[in-house]
Amino acid sequence: MNLHIRPIMSALLRNRTGAVLVALQVAIALAVLVNALYIVMQRMDKMGRPTGMDVGNIFVIQSAGFTARFNLKSSIQDDLAYLRGLPGVIAATPTNAIPLSGGGSSQGLVTVPGKHSTDTFGYYEVDEQGLDALGLHLVAGRNFRHDEIEPPITTNDASRFVHNVIMSRATAEQLFGKQNPLGKTVYDSIGQGATVIGIVDPAMNSWVDSDHADFVFYMPRVTSALYGGVRYMVRCRPGQRDVVLRLAEAHLATSNPDRVMHFVRPMTYFRDLSYLGDRSMGIYLLTVTGLMLAVTCLGIFALATFNVATRTKQIGTRRAVGARRSDVVRYFLVENGVITSAGILLGCVLALATGYYLSVQYALPRLDLYYLVGGVLLLWIIGQVAAWQPARRAAGVPPSVATRTV
Repeated sequence: MNLHIRPIMSALLRNRTGAVLVALQVAIALAVLVNALYIVMQRMDKMGRPTGMDVGNIFVIQSAGFTARFNLKSSIQDDLAYLRGLPGVIAATPTNAIPLSGGGSSQGLVTVPGKHSTDTFGYYEVDEQGLDALGLHLVAGRNFRHDEIEPPITTNDASRFVHNVIMSRATAEQLFGKQNPLGKTVYDSIGQGATVIGIVDPAMNSWVDSDHADFVFYMPRVTSALYGGVRYMVRCRPGQRDVVLRLAEAHLATSNPDRVMHFVRPMTYFRDLSYLGDRSMGIYLLTVTGLMLAVTCLGIFALATFNVATRTKQIGTRRAVGARRSDVVRYFLVENGVITSAGILLGCVLALATGYYLSVQYALPRLDLYYLVGGVLLLWIIGQVAAWQPARRAAGVPPSVATRTV
């Protein structure tokens, strides 16, 4: 099959400005497409990480006492008794922080007392219903017992540690490697020890942008007012969260005149707020990439249409000397393929250079070559589809045109 490469190259060299501009469009589009999709997929993978928590069925309550009569212990007891008695509630727990919210508490842990910790682990103070209230799953060990729940810290003993902890598998592996962590002791920054009694997996802390968002552990302690108020995590049966939320908000807002309600919100609110930047970046990059691909398609279509319009005589002559419609279509598709291929070769260099720059400047992973191969195939297909209609229009030029334009 004769692809007529020599006459195609001769024609492109005589009218190279349009071909060069379209090739540059293809190159830039490929570089943007590949790197943008790679970044978007990273963000999607990040947002899709398993949290281990029943996020969709949990809501969060935060309140704070504001009078001298406010009694933290009795307030928590009354609130928990009400919340746990509501129809549709699986479990409720007081806690010091909200997972996935971007704010919380953390501290270092070590396996040798006095050793400096190079890692920090998010922690949550919960009671015996804490794991159930979050929807976490024990994969080893046991849950906290009611008699193990320690009283809240005060200004006089703010550094007090606990006797037992439950930690995520990632935390256990960071501290103990492949050893069985159950029954072993971890120490805080001042050498106070706690025994590991359980492992949950998966689990996440409050900071979704952290390099180690799964570094987290749980302490059996009633939350303290030192954290700026009292928070409750309430987990409901599927489909009943919103109903229970409204009931709880209405009751707690009036049940204790010595405290003020800060908010009652579903946990999805905090998760979505934490991932807002990632979601916005994904939408922005996809929009820009889509517009650039559309402009590239228009450029290829316009160049092919221009070439057909300016070569009517040549097309008619070829038809007059026996060229078939398929030969004309093939000629223009091959011509467009040459231009697209040149742009793709340059685009590969730009894509790899851009990916390297992003990895060095912003500590992003190196560009996966699978995305580059996929981008090349996509741009090639787009280029041929964009040139298909002008090529068919060229094939429709009758042989008689050659005689009328001589």
